[in-house]
Amino acid sequence: MRKILTILLLMAVHNSFAGEIVVHEGESLHDALRQAREWRRTNDSRCEGGITITLQAGRYYMNEPLFLRPEDSGTEKSPLIIRGIGEKHTSVICGDDRQKHTQLWPKEGMERMMSFNKEARTITIPTPSDSVLQGFSSEKAPMEMVVHQRWAIAILRVKDFTVHGNSTIVSFMEPESRLEFEHPWPQPVIGGEKGNSSFLLRTTEQRDGIEQLVIVDGANYVRFEGVTFDKTCWNRPLHKGHVTLQGGFPLIDAYKLKENPGLPWDDGLENQAWIERPVSAVTVKNAHHVDFHSVLFQNLAATALDFVDNISDCSVQNCTFGNIGGTAIMGGSFAESPREVHRPYTDLAERCQRLTIEKNFIVDASTEDWGAVAVGLGYVRDCTISSNYVSRVNYSGICVGWGWTPLDTGMKNNRITDNNVSHYARQLYDAGGIYTLSNQPGSVISGNIISAPYPAPYATNNRGFRIYLDARTDGFTIENNKTEVSTSHPEARPIRRDEIGDNHPGPNLIFKQ
Repeated sequence: MRKILTILLLMAVHNSFAGEIVVHEGESLHDALRQAREWRRTNDSRCEGGITITLQAGRYYMNEPLFLRPEDSGTEKSPLIIRGIGEKHTSVICGDDRQKHTQLWPKEGMERMMSFNKEARTITIPTPSDSVLQGFSSEKAPMEMVVHQRWAIAILRVKDFTVHGNSTIVSFMEPESRLEFEHPWPQPVIGGEKGNSSFLLRTTEQRDGIEQLVIVDGANYVRFEGVTFDKTCWNRPLHKGHVTLQGGFPLIDAYKLKENPGLPWDDGLENQAWIERPVSAVTVKNAHHVDFHSVLFQNLAATALDFVDNISDCSVQNCTFGNIGGTAIMGGSFAESPREVHRPYTDLAERCQRLTIEKNFIVDASTEDWGAVAVGLGYVRDCTISSNYVSRVNYSGICVGWGWTPLDTGMKNNRITDNNVSHYARQLYDAGGIYTLSNQPGSVISGNIISAPYPAPYATNNRGFRIYLDARTDGFTIENNKTEVSTSHPEARPIRRDEIGDNHPGPNLIFKQ
């Protein structure tokens, strides 16, 4: 018996260290990954059972992203694991402090603009304080206007002020000036409605910082666990402004069809748009079986985690997301450029399938770009979003689908189940706790607990819904969803049909509440 115990002890010690690369604070993650890659290349015996890169407690500052290539791939029996020490997420992969903003006028909240001139490409506002105007004139301090536009914001770099007594005409830099005034949706609405023409002026720290911490491109069977991703910047608004279509996706070209509007797949279509994908702190593409377990994402200025393209069988489980400037978890194609975004596509959904997003805690997403969301999936199929807690987001909570089309696009069998969503639509409207687009046969929205929309202070109308079946949504079974439990309503009740917004829904929706 003593001999057997001795052998087992030796085996346990061997398994603890074989295939393990330990990194200490101040050492290079790039070097550790290169060491693991060399073991794979030479078929080193330490690959047996997997390679683990263990980060000791400390902060690992990144000057460039950690790039995992196809040569870094593990296998089902020998994965690559990058893990932190302990349960307190003290192994931190980090970048720079985020850009800091100083709101100049008004000092708190937002102000109503007076007019929005598409032809002159100007916005007229009440004349700001002398200190704001003099500071811009004398120092040319970089200044930007944040514009509220129902389901999105625009960030426009100020070019000049022209004062006419109590009103001031503001002009803007390119390319955002052209994009803001040529694209018809969304734009501010002047007159009569609450808020949507609101704005604020602010300065921002003008410097570029690192935006991406990890890029997984072509590496399979990779697992991150117990680490923290912290502090990235978002440089785009500093150089190009930020004018979006929806969901935080920047426009790179857009205009309204002025002659013979309408196209074969939509006779009422008038707007054309080409978008690009927001930058992400952690990016996964061209890969399968890339998993994140018990990872902390915090203080990230744009998207936190993005499964961009050509991915399958990946998962995000038991992770925490806090203080995220853009979308917390994104996945699937959104028909980014060179494709025009409003056309129906049939080849994209199969490029993001079997993604599982489960038991995550997501709080305070969309803090920089109010039009971003907590979870946003585009053209996807066979994906599961289950048992997540989502709270404090400025637009919609969980969003699945893209394309605004009743046609078959390959999206199908997506499941949104048993999530708890509250405090959404905190700044913007035309939103949903759960939000869907287009035809997705075999899909389910079930067992979710969803609060009423937050009473956003600047929204134009009451287009906020617990479940929002937006343009051409079809193919979903909707059942057993309930309102949020509160002290005033201790018993959760089923969500009523009149609490579900729909916009030209398809004929194959099944509502069982």
